[in-house]
Amino acid sequence: MQVVPECQPEGLPDYQHRTVLLEEAIEALSLSGARADGIYIDGTFGRGGHSRLILTSLSAAGRLIAFDKDPQAIAAASQIADPRFCIVHDSFATLDSALAARSVGAVDGVLLDLGISSPQVDDATRGFSFRADGPLDMRMDTTRGMSAAEWLATETEENIEKVIRNYGEERFAFQIAKAIAASRTVAPISSTRQLAQIVAGAVKTREKGKDPATRTFQAVRIHINQELEALEIVLQQAYARLAPHGRLVVISFHSLEDRMVKRFMASKAHVEQPDRRLPIRAVDLPQPEMILIAKCKPSAEEVAANPRSRSAVMRVAQRLPAGTAP
Repeated sequence: MQVVPECQPEGLPDYQHRTVLLEEAIEALSLSGARADGIYIDGTFGRGGHSRLILTSLSAAGRLIAFDKDPQAIAAASQIADPRFCIVHDSFATLDSALAARSVGAVDGVLLDLGISSPQVDDATRGFSFRADGPLDMRMDTTRGMSAAEWLATETEENIEKVIRNYGEERFAFQIAKAIAASRTVAPISSTRQLAQIVAGAVKTREKGKDPATRTFQAVRIHINQELEALEIVLQQAYARLAPHGRLVVISFHSLEDRMVKRFMASKAHVEQPDRRLPIRAVDLPQPEMILIAKCKPSAEEVAANPRSRSAVMRVAQRLPAGTAP
């Protein structure tokens, strides 16, 4: 199948993006047969790798609604001239209201590719990476909200520690927060290099192959963009919107995300049963609402071609018709 290549819109820097688990995610949506006529959601358009491949699989009656907070992703999506496609410039946490505004009821599949894209990481002006110096921004949507620099300048030391500990799983969170609080009394922390140097000075031991600032940058980014809160919301909304046999496909890139996805899917697939000694008919027993379809990771070949894919985990679940066993 020919795939339309991902590209940057004219006027934007050319940062290459490789869509992780591209073929596997589209296969997981199960777009063959009558399902090609359905309505699908791409919760994170990015540079459109998944969306473009979904469109090649849909029939003329099919429909794809994509979401993204990043203005550059919206610019890339505007290049897709396909009446079956529309893009929403907002968080996927607005799924329910966005579908209602478009008179869409049930959908046949929802794909969520979490985390940040290579263009966001590689563009130093976005402030996501410590590998090149740039303004400490970290907002996925640069048109609204507080930047990382603004947050670090105004937040309490205690809350900075909590964010770094909870979202970065960083055991030196106390020391890092203390160093940040001390540094900002001398000069504003406005660049990625400043923050990385502060963290490096506070972290006393080094993880092999990992920069000491990695966990802190992850934690601050997650907090600034409210990523876990948005994920919790969209999982509930996606499930509620799925038609019977509709599929939820989620690609995660760190343990906090994957843990949430795993627990959510398990809560719908495994239903607590009453005591077997009670006189309850089989047809009256609680039934699962979803069935777990698959869990997969990138192949060795994909990781070799795109090392950033190495931490990806894809989980797939399918909604069951009401009152039926899997």
